[in-house]
Amino acid sequence: MPEHRDPLSDLWPLAPSDATHWLLERCGDGVTGFMPPAMPDACWVLNPMYERDQEHERAQEHERPHGQGAAEISYHEYQQARRAQGQVQPFGIGGVDLTDVGVATGGGLGRAEHPGPGWRRLRWAELARRTGDPVVPDGLLPSHRCFPSVKKHDSWPLGILPPTEGSLDRTTWNRLIDVLVEHAPAGPDTRCLAYYNPLMLRTTDFDALRVRAGRLGDAELLYDAPEADFSPSNLWADDRSWVLCTDYDLWATKVAGPPALIEALLHDSELEALRLPWAP
Repeated sequence: MPEHRDPLSDLWPLAPSDATHWLLERCGDGVTGFMPPAMPDACWVLNPMYERDQEHERAQEHERPHGQGAAEISYHEYQQARRAQGQVQPFGIGGVDLTDVGVATGGGLGRAEHPGPGWRRLRWAELARRTGDPVVPDGLLPSHRCFPSVKKHDSWPLGILPPTEGSLDRTTWNRLIDVLVEHAPAGPDTRCLAYYNPLMLRTTDFDALRVRAGRLGDAELLYDAPEADFSPSNLWADDRSWVLCTDYDLWATKVAGPPALIEALLHDSELEALRLPWAP
């Protein structure tokens, strides 16, 4: 019987955990991801959000309470209405019904794909122009605290799928890797390391550090690492010329590196990126 081969383990074998020591010295604690300073430049690549297209929206209105539009009802209101109609089964821990406490925000955590037919990409800049909210409020980082005027009690309208937290989506990850390859002197042969923070690992050992080493040209494989449901917390060139960080609590990935790379990311038509002067 032929031996089963694991492409990830073959191309991205585990590396010593002390490979992150330089990040610890430069960035501080990396429990949610090592957040780098500008090296010497930096930008933030935003996780995408999506909006229902008008035709799909009209087709779904009959399923909502009182025929409300997706812009008028929040995810939480929709969940509570379905629960009242017996369409949502209670889910509890220790006798507490979790569907009756907290807020259904509409957001997700971890890896993400395009939501499928009936949804279109909604750029952060477009939503900012529509609402008057800043893309990212002064002094904050891209997170659930953005676009306060859009939400009802922290719950997004049903017609918008907000960014996922803690991970790039697959399309953005793959495009980011492509741009890094285009600007790396060694191209796809650039030696890199990837770190997954303990919060995203399927382990109760919070002292564990999971680091893998491989080629940048094979980095798409890292997205489906079996030990985590997230894209890597950090990816960096072995020569330390650039590093990216996807913090567990944020909706964006910071990329620190040379100005030419940062400018390419800022002007890439497939990505949405920006500089944050207060978080260089």
